[in-house]
Amino acid sequence: MFKKILIANRGEIACRVIKTARKMGIKTVAVYSEADKDSLHVDLADEAVCIGPAASKESYLVMDKIIAACKQTGAEAVHPGYGFLSENATFSRRLEEEGIKFIGPKHYSIAKMGDKIESKKLAIAAQVNTIPGYNDAIAGPDEAVKIAQGIGYPVMIKASAGGGGKGLRVAYNDAEAHEGFSSCVNEARNSFGDDRVFIEKYVLEPRHIEIQVLGDSHGNYVYLNERDCSIQRRHQKVIEEAPSPFVDPEMRKAMGEQAVALARAVQYESAGTVEFVVSGATKEFYFLEMNTRLQVEHPVTELITGLDLVEQMIRVAYGEKLPLSQADVGINGWAMECRINAEDPFRGFLPSTGRLVKFQPPKEEGSVRVDTGVYDGGEISMYYDSMIAKLIVHGATREQAISRMRDALNGFVIRGISSNIPFQAALMQHPRFQSGIFDTSFIAKEYPQGFDASMVPHDDPALLVSVAAYVYRAFTDRSASISGQLQGHERIVRDQWCVVRLNPNGNESHHVVARPIDGGYHVEYKGEQYEILSDWKLGQSLFNGTCNGEEFTLQVERHKTKYSLFHWGTRADFMVMSARAAELLALMPEKPAPDLSKFLLSPMPGLLREVAVAVGQEVKAGEKLAVIEAMKMENILKADQDCKVKKISAAAGESLSVDQIIIEFE
Repeated sequence: MFKKILIANRGEIACRVIKTARKMGIKTVAVYSEADKDSLHVDLADEAVCIGPAASKESYLVMDKIIAACKQTGAEAVHPGYGFLSENATFSRRLEEEGIKFIGPKHYSIAKMGDKIESKKLAIAAQVNTIPGYNDAIAGPDEAVKIAQGIGYPVMIKASAGGGGKGLRVAYNDAEAHEGFSSCVNEARNSFGDDRVFIEKYVLEPRHIEIQVLGDSHGNYVYLNERDCSIQRRHQKVIEEAPSPFVDPEMRKAMGEQAVALARAVQYESAGTVEFVVSGATKEFYFLEMNTRLQVEHPVTELITGLDLVEQMIRVAYGEKLPLSQADVGINGWAMECRINAEDPFRGFLPSTGRLVKFQPPKEEGSVRVDTGVYDGGEISMYYDSMIAKLIVHGATREQAISRMRDALNGFVIRGISSNIPFQAALMQHPRFQSGIFDTSFIAKEYPQGFDASMVPHDDPALLVSVAAYVYRAFTDRSASISGQLQGHERIVRDQWCVVRLNPNGNESHHVVARPIDGGYHVEYKGEQYEILSDWKLGQSLFNGTCNGEEFTLQVERHKTKYSLFHWGTRADFMVMSARAAELLALMPEKPAPDLSKFLLSPMPGLLREVAVAVGQEVKAGEKLAVIEAMKMENILKADQDCKVKKISAAAGESLSVDQIIIEFE
């Protein structure tokens, strides 16, 4: 077996590969950019080599630097992870020429299947079902519009070398085809160094089902069942699960056999994924693309098969045979993965960067797994993608997996930046998701105006009120017991309180009685009795306890006189006071928010790629104003009303902070 391998990647996947290598007794080498010098993968590896500045094109995408690091450290093989150089045929070939093993498929397989245009032609030759479309590169946006008109809207515009939702747009009309083509070309050029784009028919009510395949150098192939990745936002996967609630055994066999046929056609050696788009109405499936690398969502396959896919990739690269046949592949229970991203779901999912003031994932116990590349106090950089961690759970049934995921999300503490945990929690309790009947348009249809706090109503508000009373009473009891208080000024703790929930549209007052009992507090609220028992300590973020014998986990934050509780995606802010104080609070006037309608503010930290208007220009609602790049994605800012440009306050190429003024209007 290899004695030392280099991981040509960063973050979560680099840490994931290091863990398996360590289990196999293999030494590891990390590479890192200057922005990643304090990253977790650098700390976990046996050795680490700096390969350049923060920008990927000057570090993680530079083949010469990766190869030089291999020679410097004596690494015999390279695991590319996903993204960066993982599907670069030239990189695989160059390693081979240098006598370094590439832990992935051969360069000719990557070249054939990594190019979406050529892979579709090969799929047709291998008798794999394919989507109607235009399979050659397109010269410009005008030609893209003509082709889209010929195919018929809606169409999917895709970068030939794309992946991870980058370089991909859906167009429903000529204007969207024209603009989408240009954005795809720019994203593809910046992310993959290949700006070729093609167009194909967009399948209505589509489900995204993918088949995991394994192949070795001895001609053995197996498929490891399917993953359902239909819950997507802007074509990026949000939740993945295995198996799929939509796929029956006959479809699984048919899709699996086609996936293996395609892998065999290109002499595929390693782990790879054949993606299909499936009609929700007819169950017809069409080849979408083949990812010639490890997928982000591979853990759900590992949990239902018991296989370590990274280990299999390493063993195949070393020349070993697959340890199983198709008959050995089974399905054990149900696995589900939530991608925990650095983005603010309440501000249009805009990227959120900065310091992780607190990072406390749920404990990895049996059914819960956390794959991450960050740590408490670490930094989320604007230079790379937005993933903080992957939260994966396993259950005997889909219902149990959902229940365990909800509990795990409750126990995932992230502070200092925003995360999409509230949105993931909302999805987990959505009736359509729980039913298993959905498609890739689920999020767009269910949240057409975006996501806000009203979309995660708590189905047990009495629990929140009772815990708020518990927390406040615990603080007041401690304050009253502090020694050294002036004679005659000892604090008297009452049992009766008014718990005020602070809401944007008006506060709610709840009168409660909270009395201490052994192991917790007894709360009376609206004539009901709530016995809250917990070993929670003042200052802890996680509150684990029972309410009338039912277990629960929520999060607590104290902000001077206010308390914030986080549970099932809901954030509830409370103040606890006397009834008279609550009456006075209700009489206080509210300060109006400042008028910012005359400014275009940067909604996120990022790089200002383009200012599309000039001073004095008349702009119509819907016209493009500026383009910001953050976390490898282009974000187009458009006018929400007719206006005239008075002043431009930021220039293209400038790094922007949140709410920085870009344009001022008359």
